[in-house]
Amino acid sequence: MISGNPTLSEKTFQEAGQIQSAHQRMTIEGTINKTGILFLILLIGASISWYTPSSIFVWGGAIGGFIMAMVTIFKKEWAPITAPIYAGLEGLFLGGISLMYAQAYGGIVFNAVILTLGVFAAMLIAYRSGLIQVTKRFKMGVVAATGGIFLVYLASFVLGFFGINVSLIHGSGLMGIGFSLIIVGVAALNLVLDFDMIEKGAQAGAPKYFEWYASFSLMITLVWLYIEILRLLSKLQNR
Repeated sequence: MISGNPTLSEKTFQEAGQIQSAHQRMTIEGTINKTGILFLILLIGASISWYTPSSIFVWGGAIGGFIMAMVTIFKKEWAPITAPIYAGLEGLFLGGISLMYAQAYGGIVFNAVILTLGVFAAMLIAYRSGLIQVTKRFKMGVVAATGGIFLVYLASFVLGFFGINVSLIHGSGLMGIGFSLIIVGVAALNLVLDFDMIEKGAQAGAPKYFEWYASFSLMITLVWLYIEILRLLSKLQNR
């Protein structure tokens, strides 16, 4: 079983092994609680950079968040400590970025938050109801699409050093909007894979710290989804 989110995979849970004691095992309820804690920390960080804007918060949050994400991915047992730090740093980054969008487009942040929560709820309902079946083909398709998007963004980043702007990513034309819609769709489907892997992790008896790790992984997808929705809404307003 594979998740499009690089932090979640069947191998991830296998490497952790099974815990025999019930109170030391990962549970879905525990993961939900940990997710709530991380998002509270993220909101606190976002509030700080929103009300006291500074480029230090944006860049410090972005770079620090990336470092903490890498540490958490490679040292999963540290997740109870590194995941909250990641959430705080990511909050600083998102607060600063959201303020920039808000200053350029009135009401865009509120709409992006509502749409992100709406997509999250819709994907959760679709997964729990069985409307979306997480088959092997489905998983492979989402993983391939996610990898393709990553390569496109990487190419755009490299070309940017040579002054080349990829209109497909940054343009507000029909092609640019269509591309953003595809990315939002892929990010949303990654949520389904995350839900499935969290459930499988609980069933496999993963250790308790995986509740923090799974919450951290789910947050990565939601942050990505929110940023892409912001980008999409900004393109729509530019037309």
